[in-house]
Amino acid sequence: MKSLNLQIIISFLGLTSMLNGVFMLLAVPFSLYHNEAATTGILYAGLITIILGFCMWIFNRGAEKNLQKKEGYVIVTFGWLILSLTGTLPYILTGSIPDFTNAFFETISGYSTTGSSILNDIEAMPKGILFWRSATHWIGGMGIIVLTIAILPLLGIGGMQLFMAEAPGPSADKMHPRITETAKRLWFIYFSLTIVEFLLLKSAGMSWFDAINHAMATMSTGGFSTKNASVAYWNGMPMVQYIITIFMLIAGANFVMTYFAFKGKWQKVFNNEEFKWYFFGAIGLVVLLSFLILYFQDPNLQTSVNHPMPWGKTESAFRHGAFQVFAILTTTGFVTADYTMWNSFATMIIFSLFFIGGSAGSTSGGVKIVRHIVMIKSSVLELKKLLHPNAIIPVRYGGKAIQQTIVFNILSFFVLYMLIFILSSVLLTFLGLDFISAVGATTSSLGNVGPAFGSLSPVDNYSELSNTAKWFCAFLMLIGRLELFTVLILFTPYFWKKN
Repeated sequence: MKSLNLQIIISFLGLTSMLNGVFMLLAVPFSLYHNEAATTGILYAGLITIILGFCMWIFNRGAEKNLQKKEGYVIVTFGWLILSLTGTLPYILTGSIPDFTNAFFETISGYSTTGSSILNDIEAMPKGILFWRSATHWIGGMGIIVLTIAILPLLGIGGMQLFMAEAPGPSADKMHPRITETAKRLWFIYFSLTIVEFLLLKSAGMSWFDAINHAMATMSTGGFSTKNASVAYWNGMPMVQYIITIFMLIAGANFVMTYFAFKGKWQKVFNNEEFKWYFFGAIGLVVLLSFLILYFQDPNLQTSVNHPMPWGKTESAFRHGAFQVFAILTTTGFVTADYTMWNSFATMIIFSLFFIGGSAGSTSGGVKIVRHIVMIKSSVLELKKLLHPNAIIPVRYGGKAIQQTIVFNILSFFVLYMLIFILSSVLLTFLGLDFISAVGATTSSLGNVGPAFGSLSPVDNYSELSNTAKWFCAFLMLIGRLELFTVLILFTPYFWKKN
């Protein structure tokens, strides 16, 4: 493989920066409307980012357009870094988050759709900054959709080839037209669903500003809220929470399945193996968790299920159970209650969801359900092979045999994921966190969830972490968001060798 084409890399990063700057400028009207002093800082941040991106693009626009795998890995990883570095400018130039470490943490938490925050008083922040904070979710969420549908299969990352055959568009042998067509359709679906959720939340009683921010955070499975109490602020407005729950369910599903649903091809949706595991598995967990909340609720949280009507406690238990199952399963990270105060069994169920993640081809983080399906099937086959060692039995997914290389890729991913989880948890204890908080911070950051356990529970945040711990958690957010291999391969010496 030839050496890296730096010109095409810088050109792509320049385009990324320009688009990022344009999104920053969208926050200016919100700031102007509320007559905020932060308007100038947001404006300057957007212009600086656009100018920087334009210079990177204009001086490298004549680059050879043949993009190789090596350039793909570098562009994906450094694209997220460019977004995060330039994304700190609105926070810093407005003085909202003057410290660079904190600003970077908040920004990469946004773009990676993690939702971890260092802000102690969110409601005191300028409205323009809150909009920008939610916009980082929305940008990162759609970026992930295009990345996992269109780019990662080309790079052979993480078994993403499994759902590539489902993607709408021309035939598989016309990859570039397919990518363009797929990206356009997914952007349209993503944008349309965001608008629909915004209108529904507004009609359910949210202010227009809260509605647009929560719609962006929901569809991106990000979890940044405009309220200190997150969605628990609307515990007295059940319809708001039901709407967000439904859209978290949608956002956690493969967006290709959402496309088929838009086309009325419901049979394709419910015949999809991953969707069946995702939907019916989540429903089962909702029923179980609702039962635990209703009958074995921690006394400290009884006020959250009190209701004047006889059926009120049942409804409230179901609502909180459903909301938290989908919030954690889809790695959105919104909260309506402090799940660490529930009984141990319920809390353990929530903790296990941190390791599952949503569907492949969604905005969710985590391991992804499709990988769990393949790993379970592969393990069952190994048991069969103990009885029939000479039998050739392929792993099947969706009724079709999976290439052994994909199975190995998925198994390698999971082994690496768990190894990083263990080593990172140990390192965070060295950096000052207690055991439960270290495990929680690792699972949350690596799985892009947001709230965690211990001192990082839903009623706390990440502001008390040391700067070193914040940078390390930011690194975990990045590698978790980009499917591990995409980033970690850059740390291998053979990647940089000229072949």
